[in-house]
Amino acid sequence: MFDLRATIILSQDLIPKPSHIFVENRRAHENISAMFHSITARMLSRMQYLEQLDAKDRKDGTAQLQRLRQVPAETGRFLALLAAAAPEGQYIEIGTSAGYSTLWLTLACQTSGRSLTTFEVLPEKVKLARETFRSAKVEHLVQLVEGDARQFIAQYERIGFCFLDAEKDVYADCYEAIVPRLVPGGLLVADNAISHRDELGPMLERALEDKRVDALIVPIGTGDLVCRKR
Repeated sequence: MFDLRATIILSQDLIPKPSHIFVENRRAHENISAMFHSITARMLSRMQYLEQLDAKDRKDGTAQLQRLRQVPAETGRFLALLAAAAPEGQYIEIGTSAGYSTLWLTLACQTSGRSLTTFEVLPEKVKLARETFRSAKVEHLVQLVEGDARQFIAQYERIGFCFLDAEKDVYADCYEAIVPRLVPGGLLVADNAISHRDELGPMLERALEDKRVDALIVPIGTGDLVCRKR
């Protein structure tokens, strides 16, 4: 059995940085370096609104399912960097909430010329997400699907990047559905790998022992499991 504590990588040198990716393609490298500088005023305004709403949810006792429970900004930047560096393939997000992490991923979409499909099961959050995408003017980059991603994943055969941030009881199913569909070098990132380590223990151990992927847990935000298809 893996000691999960030993897999938490403390060296920032192991976190991809713009200067270390796409070295063969100077133009793509320049695009990814400028990615965070291309955030529009409309997108920034919506991000700030959602950050304030999320902070309020965490303080006022909002019921868990109604809370946004979105990633912090540092995790959003991390996701954008990973997605922009991912190999050719489909972009998938499981767990849209109000679309905060999706906005960060659309930066990678703009850089790589791709679009993103994101799945959300709660109607009230689907409504919020649609408002987010309209407000930030990224509707052309996002396909929002209302429903359980597990019922749709079989339609995707070449996944380059997947972000998983849903209810924890679906993580294991989603992991087993996504990994076979990742292209070589494709990335699966699962949030809350440290904050919910006890609950996610079996799934995390499965990933860290899985010979189909190289995996580690990165201590950013609430902890991200990062898996790269071999």
